Amino acid sequence: MAKDMITEGVNHAPTPAEYILHHLGHLSTKHQESIIDLTVLNIDTVFWSVLMGIISLVLMVAAARRATSGVPGRFQAAVEMVFEMVNDQAKNIVHGDRTFIAPLALTVFVWVLLMNSLDFLPVDLFASIFRLFDIEPHFRIVPTADLNCALGMAIGVLCLMLYYNIKIKGVGGFIHELFCAPFGSHPALWLANFGLNLIEFVAKTVSLGMRLFGNMYAGELLFLLIALLGSTATWWGFGLHVLAGSVWAIFHILIVVLQAFIFMMLTLVYIGQAHEGH
Repeated sequence: MAKDMITEGVNHAPTPAEYILHHLGHLSTKHQESIIDLTVLNIDTVFWSVLMGIISLVLMVAAARRATSGVPGRFQAAVEMVFEMVNDQAKNIVHGDRTFIAPLALTVFVWVLLMNSLDFLPVDLFASIFRLFDIEPHFRIVPTADLNCALGMAIGVLCLMLYYNIKIKGVGGFIHELFCAPFGSHPALWLANFGLNLIEFVAKTVSLGMRLFGNMYAGELLFLLIALLGSTATWWGFGLHVLAGSVWAIFHILIVVLQAFIFMMLTLVYIGQAHEGH
């Protein structure tokens, strides 16, 4: 497909639809037939998500090592503000041992924030770099705009929910809650209780991943539409491109931070619910 696009590019410039479809394609191990395909590995998503994970860990380790009891610097003050915010939320939501949960929430917030922030990179940056080497592969930068990544993180939260349900209530207690809550312990209600609890776990997981994916995918698509304004080769098109791009980038800062905060908060809420019984 990449070779076909290069050949066609010699004869004519890509249409707006071709431009957007090309930028929404992934650098994958093989052609992806659907939006979720377990036989396909999106190399770009894996690369950027792992890289942002490493950077987030490096930043937090550096902040911990540079922490002083005196007047903090700007970097230490910023990290302390984020840490106190996350720790306060963990205290209010999770009633139990937070030795692992509070650092987990901090890691989730910083990691998702960094992955979302990749959306501020120019949409044609890497395409221009690849063209220098006469290649034009599909390549996407924002991992959270890939449903596979967002749902994968949500499934990780589901595993933590199940783990803490079993850890706090025991295997027997968790099974009893699955079949006896919320309607009661009468055997006639067991199937209804189990079905409702199963739907609850699935709904939490799907909504958590879809919320992050939907917002970041829409933001990425809007950046592509704004980029098309600059390709009109007119002064007003370039002017609108700069104006709209600047306004949307400023507004997108709120979306990037808000989506990281919401994902972190829901992670805490779901784990906190695992500490409580119906």
